Amino acid sequence: MILRTFSTLCAQSQVCFRSARAKSTLSAVIDETGKSGLILKSLSTDIFENLALEDWIHDHVDLQNRSILFLWRNAPAVVIGRHQNPWQECNLQVMRQKGIPLARRRSGGGTVFHDLGNVNLTFFTSKKNYDRHRNLQVVTSALKGLRPDMDVRATERFDIMLNGHHKISGTAAKLGRTAAYHHCTLLCSADRALLSAVLKPTCQGIKSNATQSVPSPVKNLLDEDPTLDCDTIMDSVASQYNTEFGFSSPVTLVDPSDELSLPGIQRMARELLAWEWTFGRTPKFSICTTFELKNDTSICNSTLNMDIKNGIIESCDIEVPSDWLPVELSREFSLHLVGGKLCPYETSVIAAELLRTIPQNKELERKMYNLCRRVVFMM
Repeated sequence: MILRTFSTLCAQSQVCFRSARAKSTLSAVIDETGKSGLILKSLSTDIFENLALEDWIHDHVDLQNRSILFLWRNAPAVVIGRHQNPWQECNLQVMRQKGIPLARRRSGGGTVFHDLGNVNLTFFTSKKNYDRHRNLQVVTSALKGLRPDMDVRATERFDIMLNGHHKISGTAAKLGRTAAYHHCTLLCSADRALLSAVLKPTCQGIKSNATQSVPSPVKNLLDEDPTLDCDTIMDSVASQYNTEFGFSSPVTLVDPSDELSLPGIQRMARELLAWEWTFGRTPKFSICTTFELKNDTSICNSTLNMDIKNGIIESCDIEVPSDWLPVELSREFSLHLVGGKLCPYETSVIAAELLRTIPQNKELERKMYNLCRRVVFMM
């Protein structure tokens, strides 16, 4: 592993730490800082690796007398809060088509879209020193340092608003027994069209106690000032962090996939990637909706009622008019879905098996296929 340390105040000055040398691990760098601040910047753009590094720092670093700022960016991804429902928050079909992963973080809060035009900032402290107001002051002061006339202000909800109307930053946090972290986004040059597409859910009729996101109009900082690119903003935030807290920390680049430097980090990333965490940790919910079925000669309305717990279908009742589809077929489809994941792949497999049992009747096959397709679409 290579850790490159460079001063944000003098970008030309760089010092490299190689794995063959003493004090080459992140733990050694942390030890060197003593009871002061540390600024880390991720070399990865993988959402699961970066979220895992947050968890690793929270779980493994003594934060009682130390503060850490973690700077990171991701390739396109949608990130939901710990207590949210992805079917209620995202357009999962568009995400699958475009290969955009879904991640569930361990903090609360709402759903956000990440891409390389979005900067993520994580402030680690002891629980006693946890202060979201002060952290956001670092961000707004850094932006004003780059453009003094910019109207950026933190709200009571701990968002940051541009010109009093457009949201450029949202906040979430995790408070442990003794340690805490507060992380926020910062829209610099994100793909707003893609953001709108993936944050527009298609599954209707959901009843849930899950935390719901509050939609807000957004804007990129680059639209306000073409000089405000991600690197410039991260450098300014790092410098302001040192100023605000009286530190003189350089920025240390860290590889969150390095198992030697960060023991257990790859297991933590795999846990975040698993279906059981991403979808299975969704609070219990139900779906009660009506949808249209049609073929070349007829149209009808069908109803779907489902109860889902831990991402698993506990009960299912699909009702289709008997003059459109035999009642036994819709009932059999409903029964086959119970006990399975609310997942398009598993449902498609069940539908294919059921279609093979239908007698040679092309019209029934087409109608049953249309029903299966509509149910899968909602997943």
